[in-house]
Amino acid sequence: MSAAPHDRPFDPESAVFRAHEGGKLGVHATQPLRDRADLALLYTPGVAEVSLAIAADPSLSTTYTAKANTVAVISDGTAVLGLGDIGPLGAMPVMEGKAVLLKHFGGVDSIPIVLESGSVEDLVETIARMAPSFGGINLEDISAPRCFEIEEQLKERLDIPVFHDDQHGTAIVVLAGLINGCRVLERSLPEQRVVVAGAGAAGVAVTKLLQRAGVRDIVVCDSRGILVPSRVDLTDHKRALAASTNPRGVHGGLGEALEGADVYVGVSGGQVPEEDIARMSDGGMIFALANPTPEVHPDLAHRYAAIVATGRSDFPNQINNVLAFPGIFRGALDSGARQITEAMKLAAARAIADLVVEPTRDEIVPSVFQEGVAAAVAAAVAGLA
Repeated sequence: MSAAPHDRPFDPESAVFRAHEGGKLGVHATQPLRDRADLALLYTPGVAEVSLAIAADPSLSTTYTAKANTVAVISDGTAVLGLGDIGPLGAMPVMEGKAVLLKHFGGVDSIPIVLESGSVEDLVETIARMAPSFGGINLEDISAPRCFEIEEQLKERLDIPVFHDDQHGTAIVVLAGLINGCRVLERSLPEQRVVVAGAGAAGVAVTKLLQRAGVRDIVVCDSRGILVPSRVDLTDHKRALAASTNPRGVHGGLGEALEGADVYVGVSGGQVPEEDIARMSDGGMIFALANPTPEVHPDLAHRYAAIVATGRSDFPNQINNVLAFPGIFRGALDSGARQITEAMKLAAARAIADLVVEPTRDEIVPSVFQEGVAAAVAAAVAGLA
């Protein structure tokens, strides 16, 4: 069910609505259509030769169609930005925006597709049936835990890259920021005590990628407290997290988790009380990534942390997925990768971190507009294909 309409005013004369009028995408031809000769080449009768060649050798589709540079950006509208379950039509402007970013930063063409929400099996079947048109699938704004099952089933079923950006894009950029944060603070990343607040799509992916990067002490919290194996209210994905995290066996809520923590990563929304933040170790890092309202306002965070990051563009250290996903798909498409592997994600994070030659407390990740970000990520991904 879609969320109730929000109470923000609708002003068709505002700059926001005028920028979206008519949508943000169009279609353009890559070959000229000037006369009968062009028509005969691009459509009948010439196109029949190409169709027959592809029918005989399907691999030719990556050379003679747009498939090799086209990604489907797919959502069912159940977890759109910070808006929640607003339905497929409400998700469409976001999917169009994602397509614009893929094109602008990565040179990747993409088609936004919004689907009526259904069972995991329904969505997997629908996406799999349309997959022959695309060189990759970017899943977006699909609620947890369904998003985990959908991605895994599609990865098993398809021979093209499937990437859920809410999970892995966030995790890649968080890791990049923490790598450089540790460089600035002259600390070892694996030795940091990390608290991840949020056990949805982003929280799960951040935790898993940090573990692969060598972080040993991660405590994950959801709205009811620390994930521990003894909790009887855990879903399957939370139970798996509880089994692989919290090596010191901490119990309680977020405040107890933050006792002596070096790093806080917020991907859950809500507000963290100052008294809980004050329990962190001195001079650590706070990544408060909820948008538009960070879990810890930067003014408060700076009282207790040496490095502060948010998801917003109006504060330093914006943890923005656009640093990752255009280059991820560019590299995967160029190399013909069939999957985006864990090694590729780690390599992408390191490539993003390395783009900041001399990181500082206010610059631990590059700007999204820094020249060469997508190319560096693409090279890192392609090198492991």
